[in-house]
Amino acid sequence: MGLFGNLFKKIGLAVGLTKVSDEFYDELEEQLIMADVSAAAAMELTEGLRLEVKKRGLDDLESCEGLFREQITALLEQGDHELRLAPGELTVILFLGVNGVGKTTTIGKLAHQLKGRGMKVLVAAADTFRAAAIDQLAVWCERAGVDLIRHQEGADPGSVVYDAMAASHSRKADVLLVDTAGRLQTKSNLMEELKKIRRIIEREHPGQPAEVLLVLDAATGQNALSQAKLFKEAAGVTGVVLTKLDGTAKGGVVLGIQHEYGLPVKYTGWGEKVGDLEPFDAAGFCRRLFEPENE
Repeated sequence: MGLFGNLFKKIGLAVGLTKVSDEFYDELEEQLIMADVSAAAAMELTEGLRLEVKKRGLDDLESCEGLFREQITALLEQGDHELRLAPGELTVILFLGVNGVGKTTTIGKLAHQLKGRGMKVLVAAADTFRAAAIDQLAVWCERAGVDLIRHQEGADPGSVVYDAMAASHSRKADVLLVDTAGRLQTKSNLMEELKKIRRIIEREHPGQPAEVLLVLDAATGQNALSQAKLFKEAAGVTGVVLTKLDGTAKGGVVLGIQHEYGLPVKYTGWGEKVGDLEPFDAAGFCRRLFEPENE
């Protein structure tokens, strides 16, 4: 990924510096914003670095870069990155996200992983707005070897979730993964539907859903921040899955999401294969951000 690869060296060369200075910090903040880190997060990271550098009496770029890595890792480590599962009882995980972010693919990959850990998994196709979404989910469920609860296109998503909850209880499932629509006629319709689905889950199994995961395409950059804000307000998002990091995505948006909304990343998606979904590792993600770029 290498988003910040050689960043300090490049900034130093660009502004003709070998030591940190006010000019260096100005350039760093600008580079962070260009890397899809939110303006607020970029400002706080830059100021935090400035204060710590002064406190430690550092001035060379190499030492400052090491310190900056520590800051990034500390920010990424905030929050609970472990997937919440309820041993011995049903765990419901609700998936949100706009169309095209890789939500269905993520559900299929996670179903495969959880089944591989010995869990009985069901999937609910509550995105009834698009027949293609139901069919795609069916393919992934077949691939993962898990059952899909589905109705016809245009059916009431709430009824799908109700039936899926009943099936989960009768079949003694460990985990129910619920797909939801990413688009309806209006934004308010979509948000009301998501709230209704949550109410049904809570009524049928108090204490659930354990997780409400927002799937974001890393390549959408700053637009991912507005999606995070919208869905968190409407549906009580507990964490994020960041997809398509194998492409041209910068990945800096993770820092903005963590800083602005305190939403921990639970998983990262790196490809289309069933195994290309990784539990989030802050230190490992930070290393990828700072991978040297080819000159």
